[in-house]
Amino acid sequence: MASTKASRSAEGVAGFRAIETLKPEGERIVSDPYARALIPGGLMFSISMWIITSGLYERMAPGAEAFIIGRERYIDDYLEACLGEGLDQVVILGAGFDTRAFRIPGIERTRVFEVDQPETQAVMLERLNKVIDPMPAHVTFVPADLNTQQLGEVLRGAGYDEQGKTLFIWQGVTYFLQPEGIDSTLAFVANHSAPGSSVVFDYVYNETLHDTTQGYGKALARAGKVSGEPYVFGIDRGTVGTFLAQRGFCDVVDMPIEDLKPMYFTGANAVRPIVTGDIAIASATVCRPQ
Repeated sequence: MASTKASRSAEGVAGFRAIETLKPEGERIVSDPYARALIPGGLMFSISMWIITSGLYERMAPGAEAFIIGRERYIDDYLEACLGEGLDQVVILGAGFDTRAFRIPGIERTRVFEVDQPETQAVMLERLNKVIDPMPAHVTFVPADLNTQQLGEVLRGAGYDEQGKTLFIWQGVTYFLQPEGIDSTLAFVANHSAPGSSVVFDYVYNETLHDTTQGYGKALARAGKVSGEPYVFGIDRGTVGTFLAQRGFCDVVDMPIEDLKPMYFTGANAVRPIVTGDIAIASATVCRPQ
């Protein structure tokens, strides 16, 4: 992914978190005290907030806002559950403007590696340093272009411990990668982390990805053309368990995005529409003998 485009994508997701954080506590699904600092310019943020709060964005991309916020909250909760069971390390792949290393309770007792394109990471650090100074010692930033560098090489160079129980967070990335990139990343997770380590990621269904004439598939094709980042990877609906088992994982949980509705979009948020039938979040555990 081109670095400038990755930065815009990172800003967009952080913008959704910042706007969500401004909502009353009873309506707030995600709270991120650092997200606003990652969005440049008061005018840009005001315009973005108007586009979202006015309903204009919802008309352009039905259900997408709730998907972004619901995905964020689900992975937050998954991370907290893993921390509760004991973790040595957290690796955030394609981290963008992710702030979990600073806002999730208990994560400071682990080692966190944030892996991303050098240019995007430099912007992240420049903005984050204005509100977090000094950076906490448990966080290590790993600038890497995984098109030309090996994940294992850059992680080991940053102090990654292959014997540590690790959670790999892979949010908003898989659909931009070629199958070879998917397989090499999963192979590293499965073979170079302690048993009991896990991965969580979101993915698009192949059925959606290949139907570009209607619905969410059409929206993805349009978004890819606008951004220059085409959506190229998907997994057939209902097959992620087999897909991950073949790559060394077990205890697979497949969470269709619409199933987040009863988990988070209740009460005052029940009226918020969410993408259905097109995208999911998967989590799985490394299956190797102790």
